[in-house]
Amino acid sequence: MSRLEKAVVSIVEVFEEYAGQDDKKRQLSSSELQELLQKEMSNPEFQGKIDPEDIKEAMEIIDKNHDGEVNFREFSRCVSMLALGYFHKKHGKAGKRDKEGRGGRGDKGKADKE
Repeated sequence: MSRLEKAVVSIVEVFEEYAGQDDKKRQLSSSELQELLQKEMSNPEFQGKIDPEDIKEAMEIIDKNHDGEVNFREFSRCVSMLALGYFHKKHGKAGKRDKEGRGGRGDKGKADKE
């Protein structure tokens, strides 16, 4: 299995493990979510690469339907925001150059070589 496939399987399994603690097996209650984040986001090295503001933002938007519980779709969005926060902390927040189309590595390099 590739690293990305393992990551996807791991995300699903972590959600199922914590959501499976009560009768609603496909929802995380607020206490289940809190436990998940405390236990699964405990590595100091990882926490040092995530901006607390990104975690706060992720938590504010996670419960999209405002039902007090987190379904897998909402959890997936949270994981995505945490990954984005990690990326920004590791590489710095995107600046003006990314907005101008720097994203396509091969395109600019080709033009420069020709």
